[in-house]
Amino acid sequence: MIAPYFLENFWGEKNNGFDVLYHNMKHGQISTKDLTDFIRERSTIEEAYARSMTRLAKSAGNFSQLGTFAPVWEVFKGSTEKLAGCHMDLVRKLQELIKEVQKYVDEQAKAHKKTKEEVASTLEAVQNIQTISQALQKSKENYNAKTVEQERLRKEGATQRDVDKAGVKAKKATETYKSYVEKYATAKSEFEQKMTETTQKFQDIEESHILHMKEIIQSFSQSVDETHVQIGEVQHEFVRNIENTSVESLIQKLSESKGTGRERPGPIEFEECNTAIATEGAKPRRRKPFGIPGRRKDKDTDSTESPENDAANTANGAPPGYFGAIDIQNANIPQVDAEGFCIRPEINENDAKDNSFYSSSDSEDEDEPRKFHVQIKPVQPNNGPQQNRATIDELKASIGNIVLSPSTSGQQMRRNQSSDELTKPRVPMSYELTNNDLLSLDPLSPSLAAGSLSSSTVPAPNRPTTPLAAGTLVPPPRPSSRPKLPSGKLTGINEIVRPFSPPKSSNSSPTPPPQTAPLARAESSSSLSSNASLSAANTPTVGTSRGPSPVTLGSQDALPIAVAFTESVNAYFKGADPNKCIVKITGDMTLSFPMGIIKVFTSNPSPAVLTFKLKNTSRLEQIMPNQQLLYSDPSQSDSNSKDFWFNMQALTSYLRKASEQNPSASYYNVDILKYQVQSDGIHSTPLNLAVYWKCSPSTTDLRVDYRYNPESMDCPGPLTNVQVLIHVDGGVTSMQSLPNSIWNSEQNKCLWKLNDISEKSESEGAGSLRAKFDLSSGPSNPSTLAVQFMNEGSTLSGVDMELQGTGYRLSLNKKRFATGRYMADC
Repeated sequence: MIAPYFLENFWGEKNNGFDVLYHNMKHGQISTKDLTDFIRERSTIEEAYARSMTRLAKSAGNFSQLGTFAPVWEVFKGSTEKLAGCHMDLVRKLQELIKEVQKYVDEQAKAHKKTKEEVASTLEAVQNIQTISQALQKSKENYNAKTVEQERLRKEGATQRDVDKAGVKAKKATETYKSYVEKYATAKSEFEQKMTETTQKFQDIEESHILHMKEIIQSFSQSVDETHVQIGEVQHEFVRNIENTSVESLIQKLSESKGTGRERPGPIEFEECNTAIATEGAKPRRRKPFGIPGRRKDKDTDSTESPENDAANTANGAPPGYFGAIDIQNANIPQVDAEGFCIRPEINENDAKDNSFYSSSDSEDEDEPRKFHVQIKPVQPNNGPQQNRATIDELKASIGNIVLSPSTSGQQMRRNQSSDELTKPRVPMSYELTNNDLLSLDPLSPSLAAGSLSSSTVPAPNRPTTPLAAGTLVPPPRPSSRPKLPSGKLTGINEIVRPFSPPKSSNSSPTPPPQTAPLARAESSSSLSSNASLSAANTPTVGTSRGPSPVTLGSQDALPIAVAFTESVNAYFKGADPNKCIVKITGDMTLSFPMGIIKVFTSNPSPAVLTFKLKNTSRLEQIMPNQQLLYSDPSQSDSNSKDFWFNMQALTSYLRKASEQNPSASYYNVDILKYQVQSDGIHSTPLNLAVYWKCSPSTTDLRVDYRYNPESMDCPGPLTNVQVLIHVDGGVTSMQSLPNSIWNSEQNKCLWKLNDISEKSESEGAGSLRAKFDLSSGPSNPSTLAVQFMNEGSTLSGVDMELQGTGYRLSLNKKRFATGRYMADC
C-alpha cells in the first residue's frame, strides 16, 4: 500500500492543488501517446534496418563467384538474411504492442472523462472556498479599517455623532467579517472532505497508469531481448560456418570445379633433320596453296589452258574455282614429308607443263618456263578424298569468320539519339498551376506573364500584368472637391445588372496575405497590435501603449490578461463568375501579459493553471497551437469548442526571459495559436468585386462594381481605409473618373480612396467605380485590380475565447481583420 502522498502535499494557501492534480492526470494521456510514438519510431527504424539487411544479402549473392573465396559469400548471404528476418520479427511484435497501447489510450480517455464528471463537485468546492477566502480577506481588511477609524475619532475627541456613525460602520463590518468566517468554516469543512476523496482518486489513477505503462515497457523490453537472443544465435551459427569452411575445403572445391585434367604432357624425342626434304619443301612455303574466295576463281579461269582441263578440274571434289585442279587420271598421289609438303616427283619438264593448269608463283608472267603445283595434305595422306574435303571446308569457314562487316555504330548512335528525342518529355511553354495557391498566382508580379496561367485552375487573361510596389497604395492626398462629370462621357461599358448572389460552390485554398498592400497595424492604441505579437521561439516583443495594467498585483487579485484575434482574408475574383472566386482566410490569436504578472509567477512555485476555451471552432478548418506553451484535451467531444491550458513552467520561463531582454516594457505579447477558416467561396468575402474593360485604340473604359457583404462577418462592421488600384497602359494622355481618382503618370496607375463602406452607406454598400482613359498608343491590356481595406471590432470566423477556472480575468478582447492579397480580373 502506497502512502497517501497526494493527500498530504496538495493543499496550500491558494488551494490550487486540485488544478495541479487534474492537469497531471491529463498529462498521463500525453505520456501514453508519446510512448506510442516512441515504439512506432523504433518499429520504423527496425523495419528500415531489416530492409537494408535484405538488400545487403542480395548484393552478397551477386558478388564475384570466381576465385577460391567465392563459396564464403554464400555463408554471408545466409547469415545476413537470417539477421533481416530477426529484425522483421521484432517489427511485427512492436506493431502488436502499438495496438495494445492504442487500446489503452482509448480506455484511458474514457476513464478520464468519467473521472472529470465525478470530481465536478470537488471543483465547485474549490471555487467556493477560493471565492470565500477572497471575500473573507477583504471583509477582514474592512473590519480593521472601520475599527481603527472609530478608535481614532474617539481619541481625537470628535463629535458624538461622528463617533456613533463610525461605530455603526464598525459594527456592520464586524458582523460581515464574522459571517464570512462562519462561511469559510463551512466551506473549509466541505473542501477538506471533497479534497480528501479526490486526492486519493487521483493517486489511484496515477498508480494504475504507471503500472500499465511499466507493463508496456516490460513487453517492449522482452521483445527486444528475444530479438537479441535470436541475433546471437545467428551470429554463433555464422562463426561455426566460417570455422567449418577450412582452407583445404575451399582449395579442394576449386580444384574439382575448375580443374583442367590430370594427364601431363608426353615426351618428345629428337629427330634428325633431312636437308633434302627441307630444301624441297622450302619453295612451296613461299607460294600460296589456297586463295581468298572471289579472287582465285578469276585466276583459275585465266590460267586454264583448255575446256577439257576445266571438265577434268571439277572432278576432284573441291568447290569450283576454290582450289587448284588435280588430274587424277594422269597423276598419282604424291608422297609428303613430315611437315605435310609434297615431294616433287621426277618427271619431264614438258609433261609437267602440259598437265599443269595453274601456277602458284607470285609472278603473273605466262611465259614462265617452270610451274609447280603444290598440294598441302594432312599428316596422314592415306585417309582419302573425304578427309581432304573436310579440311578444305574448315579452312573456308575459318576465313569466312575473319571477314569484318562494316561498322554500324554510327547508325545505331543516330537511331538512339532519335529515340531519345522522341521519348524525351516535352516541357510545356506555359507554367501549369497545380493548385489554387494564391501566392503562386501572383498577377501583380512583373516576372510573371498572364499567358503562363493559361492552364491554371485560376483563369487569367492572356495579357501582360502590372507590377505593384509595396508603397503604391500611399498616394498624395485626395482633392477636396469632386467635380461631377457628364454621364455621357462614361458610357463605354453597358449598364448590365450583375447579381452578387451566386450559387454556393466549393472553394479552393488561396494563400496568406502578400506584402504588396501593407496595413498600418500599429494604429491601434492597444498593446495587442499585430506587429507586437511574437512566438515562443522568437525574441519577445514589448510595448508601451495601453494594455493590461503593469502595476504591482496583489497576491489575492485576479491576474489581468488581454487577447487579440487578427485575421487576413485573401481573394481572387475572375470576371462576374462567382464560381471562379478563390478565398482563403487565416488568423492568429495573441495573449498579452502585464509586467507585474511575472513577479507573481516567479514568487509562486505553483501558480494557478491558465485555462481557456476556444469557442465557435466549428468553422475552423485547422488549428495550430504553440506546442511549446499549450496543451489540449484530445478527449473533448464538443465540435464547437476546444479546451487549452498552459504549461505554466514554460510560460513563466518564457516571460522571465522576455523581461530580462526588455525590463522597461509594460506588457509582453505571445502568439499562442494560428488557424485557418473554412471558406464558402464568394460568400466569405466582405467585399464582392467585378471588373469590366472596354479597350479600343484611342480610349479605354473601365468599370468596377463592388458590394458590401455583411453575412461574411461575425459582427458586421464598416470596412475602413478602402483603396482600389489599377494599372492602365497604352500611353494615357487624360483621365476622367467617377468618383474622382488619382492618376500616377510615372507608374501608369489609377487609385481610388473611398469612404467607409457598410450597410449604412449609399445603396447599402453597393456601388461602381468608372473611369475613361484617352490613349496615345492603344489599345490597353486589361490588368489585375488590387484592393485593400480593414475592419476593427469583428472577425470573419466568429472565433472567441473564454477563461476557465479562477485566478485570471480578461481585461481586453480585441478583434480585427484586413485584406491580404485581394485581387480581381476581368
